[in-house]
Amino acid sequence: MLSGLTTRGRCLLAAGVAAAICAWVLNERDLLRVAVFVIALPLLMMLFITLSKVRIGATRALEPDRVPAGTETTVRLQLWRAGRMPSGEVLLEDGVAYGLGARPRFIVEHLPHGQRVPLRYGLRPQLRGMQQVGPLRARVTDPFGICEFERELIGTSRLTVVPHTQQLSGLPSGGGLGAGEDGSIQRGSGAGEPDAIVRQYRQGDDMRLVHWPSTARRDEIMVRLEEKPRHGGTVVLLDHRTAAHHGTGPKASIEWAVSFAASVALHLRRSGHAVRLVTEHAKVLAELPADGGPAHDNVALDALAMLQPAHQRDVTLGGDPAGGKELIAVLGSISNEAIHELTRHRARGMRSLAVLLDTGAWSSPGNGATRSSAVEESARLLRAAGWSVVIARQGSAIPDVWAELCRAGRWYPAMVGS
Repeated sequence: MLSGLTTRGRCLLAAGVAAAICAWVLNERDLLRVAVFVIALPLLMMLFITLSKVRIGATRALEPDRVPAGTETTVRLQLWRAGRMPSGEVLLEDGVAYGLGARPRFIVEHLPHGQRVPLRYGLRPQLRGMQQVGPLRARVTDPFGICEFERELIGTSRLTVVPHTQQLSGLPSGGGLGAGEDGSIQRGSGAGEPDAIVRQYRQGDDMRLVHWPSTARRDEIMVRLEEKPRHGGTVVLLDHRTAAHHGTGPKASIEWAVSFAASVALHLRRSGHAVRLVTEHAKVLAELPADGGPAHDNVALDALAMLQPAHQRDVTLGGDPAGGKELIAVLGSISNEAIHELTRHRARGMRSLAVLLDTGAWSSPGNGATRSSAVEESARLLRAAGWSVVIARQGSAIPDVWAELCRAGRWYPAMVGS
């Protein structure tokens, strides 16, 4: 019971005890009466507060309750009191997660009866995820400041911090990304001939596939792919292995990768393409239909907000992660075995693009030369397998990387036989 006394109350109680001892030693009855009063005052006040029906209520509202990382949200509180007993000072403290900053504190000197006291504070979360705000605790003192009690007014509220996305423009020309939802450009090749597309020659292509009429017309080597085009939109693959990324906090390479994948997925969906978000283990994170709306965008962003780094060290697919559709892969540090796992299920006729993060620069910006050579080797292997590759380094702007990917993924289709 004595734990509810404030410093003032404890001093009063100690002074009363000291006065009582002095009164007994000096045989002073008047001093003893004063001592009894001083001792009884904090005890009676605590009993009175315990038996009284003082009720303090509060509400909390997050505006908005889902924000991109790095964006501010406002927390609005309302505090009121019910009951006959007047209250003294009220100290409020709202609990927030470590990544949201310091705990906000408010002091309301006199809480009026039957009136709501509005309070507000701002939060600027830097890391994506589901963050908890609360609980809201109040420490209330009596009007004399002798005793206090603590109560939990509100539990926790959920704040959804989604990845920060950026506005992109343009699409890789050719292929499904530039021709709508059906996943590729389809050309008629004449009566009785299979469907085919014609594109630029890439290192490693079979010279027997050279399409000489288009080569002569464009003055550059063009190859003819007779594989029937695939349909069904685009797959965005996100490599979120712990071993594949470096750095910590909002500047970590995985956060850049998540933001890039989210930006690309939303940009393609808004451009009228069906998009599927998958991990490096082909686990589906979200589906964005071509005719979807903001609700589907929110589903994808929420899935990425909850995404945690995977502890598996290797890429394990067991098949084509895109299921024959066009693929955009956002990759961290990747081994030659992982590259083989990615490419062995993808035929050369399938549209495959990759953004390769130079993750070494995220951990040690001043010592990234060795890491960069490994990234260049990985890019060379992917290009040799027919992929279009762009290397992203620390500080690279997402729109710039996307624009470079659009240029790197350019195909030049031509009508066979024309």
